[in-house]
This record gives sequence, structure tokens and C-alpha cells, in this order.
Amino acid sequence: MDLANALLELPAPLWAWVRATPVYILLGLFLALVLYPLLRLLGVATNLIAKLFVLLHLVAPKPRPVLPSEKTYITSSPSGKTTPRPLPCWYDRWLAERRLSEQRVRPEQAFPTPDVGSIEPAELLLSVVFPAYNEQDRVIPTLEEAVEYLDKHFGRSTGAKNPDVPVKKRHAPNVADPKEKGLSGYEIIVVDDGSRDKTVDVVLDFAQKNGLHDVLRVVSLAKNRGKGGSVTHGLRHVRGEYALFADADGASRFSDVAKLIEGVEEVVDGSRRGVAIGSRAHLVGSEAVVKRSALRNFLMRSFHLVLTILTPPATSRIRDTQCGFKLFTRASLPHIVPYMHTEGWIFDIEMLMLAESAPATPVLGSDGTVIGTSPGIKVAEVPIQWHEVGGSKLNVIQDSIKMAIGLAVLRASWMMGVYRRRLT
Repeated sequence: MDLANALLELPAPLWAWVRATPVYILLGLFLALVLYPLLRLLGVATNLIAKLFVLLHLVAPKPRPVLPSEKTYITSSPSGKTTPRPLPCWYDRWLAERRLSEQRVRPEQAFPTPDVGSIEPAELLLSVVFPAYNEQDRVIPTLEEAVEYLDKHFGRSTGAKNPDVPVKKRHAPNVADPKEKGLSGYEIIVVDDGSRDKTVDVVLDFAQKNGLHDVLRVVSLAKNRGKGGSVTHGLRHVRGEYALFADADGASRFSDVAKLIEGVEEVVDGSRRGVAIGSRAHLVGSEAVVKRSALRNFLMRSFHLVLTILTPPATSRIRDTQCGFKLFTRASLPHIVPYMHTEGWIFDIEMLMLAESAPATPVLGSDGTVIGTSPGIKVAEVPIQWHEVGGSKLNVIQDSIKMAIGLAVLRASWMMGVYRRRLT
């Protein structure tokens, strides 16, 4: 009614022009008046997105190439010699096969490229990766606890000892579980992240004294990568059916490995993909956490709020993403490790996001039959024992700010296609 009144109040010459003008011209003028501001706004938004895309390409982390010396390891020997040996690497074979598969795809079929989940069969039951940077004073108690537990429950890789760990069958009948494969034994890979102290020497001395010849392997990175880079590098070279990474400071109890294996078998899918992560969330009200400074607890809660806002649904529901005690089934590694970019403190979050975004796989019923499909790799959050250890290299204020910024860059990079599940 108001529009009609406004038209009737137009000056006579203008009203005459309106009546004489064809309807399609009037409609075009009306749409132009309405759409012009929207088009300008769209143009500004497009320009901002383009600039953000370029900026992300400049600031998004890009891991440096692996150096030849970093594809070797040293270990103890009965003779006491420590000659570098070639480091087994499932990742190199996966990478070659993936690049070949992408070259065969026609341009019009390039997006999306199916994720490749092939990986060489496991040679033993458990691989343990310890990232270490200047840990000469803290690594030995951790190794002592780990070796005592692993010797008792896994045995060394002679094939003579059955693993004393819970393994529940929750997968397809044609996919053998670890016990059916006859796997046993373990390996420990200590990834020295360019330490300036005697971390390598004390680890090798420990291996020599305990007869861990070729069981405990030391990989030295020529240039410091960060904790995330060390963990990723170690996971590229594991030979176990299960792959665990743990902090070298011994803050977590190694006896909780059994809990992680039980947890991962509860969520494993038809392709034997699954992740179990140690969680300290149940300790929030404990004495160890209460004793922390008010600033540290505030920053911890603030970071968790940012995490909830910026991460996808499944990852945002995880209560403790940063605990350095995580276990992966071997089948899950090709969907996570090759696509890692972050090498700093928030690498755990990228791992969990990659697990969540992994391609669909069969869902199994209680009898092992396929009843549907489900995207992503399921993650079990398992409460573990944990205690505060002195000598942390984390600068609470500085690193908290870096983690928040890094998380924003990481999420934006994956959302805008700077990072993707494609290599070429």
C-alpha cells in the first residue's frame, strides 16, 4: 500500500514516463537498484577471500623435505658399533603409489581424488615413537618403564611370545586381527629432534646395557622440526600393527598402553582403522591441576573454547586433544600421516581432524557383517594416569597465543583448499 501511495505521489511527467515505459525495462531498473549493492558486497567479499587465500599460502606451515641422513637409524650391537642403517619406510612406498595413481587420473576427474589406504603388512605388534629434544635428564626413566612393561606384555620380536594384551575382534571376517596374524614383539623409535645435549648418547648407552639391539632405534633429525614433525617422521617408519607415540618425559604411565589398545579395538572399523588417545580430562579437579597457576588454567580453558569453535564436530567434542599418548592402528596411518603439515604444538589437532575427515569405510554389526558405511576414523578417548613433570619446554603465554593462531591458520587452510588430500 505504501508503494502504491508513493507511485501516485510521483510528479506528473515522471508518472507519465513510468506508464509509457515497457514493463521489462522497469523491472530491469528495479533489479539493478536492488542487486547493485549486493553485487558490490559480493565483489568485496570475493576480493577479501582471494587475499586470504594468498595470505594462507604464505603463512601456512610447509614441512621441509626429509634429508638423506634422516632416513637412517643407529642402534646398539653386541660389538658396540653403531653404524647407520637404512630406516624401513612404509611412507615412501605409499607416496610413490599415490603419485602414480594421481598421474593416471584425467583432469576432469581430478577432484576429488580417492584417498589411498594401502600400507605394507606389519612385522611386529607394537611400535613406540618417542620424540626427544634435549631429554638427556628425563628420557632414561621413561625408557626403563617402557621396556619393563613391553618386555613383560609383548616380548621382543622373536615370534616366540604371544602378546598379553586385550585384542577384541570387531572387524570383517576377511581381515585378520593381530593375534591371528601371529604378531608379537615391539620396537622403540627415539626421534632426536636436533638435540644439543647428549640425548642420543644416553639412549644408545641404555640400549647397549639392556641388550635392545635393533629393538631400540635412534633417528636423528639434522635440523629441529618441532614435536609434531618428530612424531610424524617417526610414524612414517613404524613396523607395528599398532603405533603409539608418547612423550619422553614420562608424564603418562606406560601401563596404560593396554587401555589404549582395548579402546581402539572398541572403535575399529571394517578396514581396521581406529585411534585411541590418552585423556587427562578426568583430572581437571585433581590436585595436580589445581596446583597449576591460575593463568595456566585460564589459558587452558580459553584454548579449549577456541578449539570447540574452530574444529569440526567430532574433534571439538574431544575433551583433551593435547595429551602426548596416542595410539593408531596400522590401517589408519595412511589416512593421517601423509597429510600432516603442522610440526608445532597443535599437530595433535591436525591428526584428529584428518581422522575425522578420512573417507568412508564399512560399518560392521556385532556378527562381523557389513551393515552400512560411515565416514571418518573413530577416536576413542581413554582416561589415563598422568602426573606433572618438571622441565617442560612449553612457554605458557607465548605458546598458547601461537597455538591459537596456528589453529586458526590450520582450520582455514583445510577449509579453503590450501591443504588437501591430494599431492599433485
